[in-house]
Amino acid sequence: AMLLALGFSPKSALAFVMATGFVADTTSLPLVISNLVNIVSAGYFRIPFDRYAAVMVPVDLVALATALLVLYAYFRRDIPARYELARVDIPRGAIRDTLVFRWAFPILILLLIAYFVTAAYNVPVSVVTGAAALAMLALAGRWWRRGQGAVIDLRKVLREAPWQIVLFSLGMYLVVYGLRNAGLTTYLAQVLEALGRHGVFASALGTGFISAGLSAVMNNMPTVLVGALGIHQAQGLSASVREAMIYANVIGCDLGPKFTPIGSL
Repeated sequence: AMLLALGFSPKSALAFVMATGFVADTTSLPLVISNLVNIVSAGYFRIPFDRYAAVMVPVDLVALATALLVLYAYFRRDIPARYELARVDIPRGAIRDTLVFRWAFPILILLLIAYFVTAAYNVPVSVVTGAAALAMLALAGRWWRRGQGAVIDLRKVLREAPWQIVLFSLGMYLVVYGLRNAGLTTYLAQVLEALGRHGVFASALGTGFISAGLSAVMNNMPTVLVGALGIHQAQGLSASVREAMIYANVIGCDLGPKFTPIGSL
């Protein structure tokens, strides 16, 4: 609707849509909570929130810069030089609940701080996130007033939440463990062992390409778990090679889905 209001041509609209989707995936690397793929891998290998961020924030900056350069080189002729912002509705009009809006950013800042603080105590990110979500629900539902003055219908929000994604993810994990029992992860572990004999660089590059390719053809959610199981089963890997493979698996699963429409949720 916004693109139509601005009068973008079909080519300009395509450039905007492709750039938005591509950057959203390529920049989902820096934090554990940035992507479900990150959560799965960090949880499986017990990577602390701060350690994960220290490794992946620089990688994310490189991914963002590369994505912007490639997108600009490809779509530069389709990017409109000017557009009339007055055609778009005032942003303030989209705010339904001013109380929730005002508290959202302070809560998000506190949430980020809490992730780093609780990492030293091995507190699951789900607990920290759940506490912040509960605070937002309390604000939206005006629980201290027993619901009086509430603007947002919480029942509708909970009812229309995409719960099918949770069921889809659980189903995918069942498929993955079935593939493990069939020996797929054993074959992958053998490939990773062969890569591990060639050093950290070859191991990281090879693991990343394998994860990206598998993500493109069978979705990144099962792929990240397949990769994690393969890395766990691989024998004879040094600590540095294993760590490089773990992060390369995440990077491949975050970037690879852009190759095909079925690569990610």
